[in-house]
Amino acid sequence: MRTKMLIVSLFTFLMVGCAGTPNTSLAMQCENGLNIAYKELDYAKTNGFDGTVEYTKAASLLGAAKIQQQFGKYPNCIDKVERAREYIKASQR
Repeated sequence: MRTKMLIVSLFTFLMVGCAGTPNTSLAMQCENGLNIAYKELDYAKTNGFDGTVEYTKAASLLGAAKIQQQFGKYPNCIDKVERAREYIKASQR
């Protein structure tokens, strides 16, 4: 019985460890998108666009995307990054 519990515990440990491994294409796309979007957001801020509603929406979406990334929800992260980048572009018009 102890051997079975040990095997189950080891299996669970390995599964949890692998779940957060960001080596997938989606994980890379999420991370790259976040890096680019944060640079665009910084650029918008330095050019005085940080007071717009669109800038605020973009910043909120990027914060949420970062949380999605940390939980391994890469498709949700990518979606939020794409929407945030649209808001950043709109804030500069």
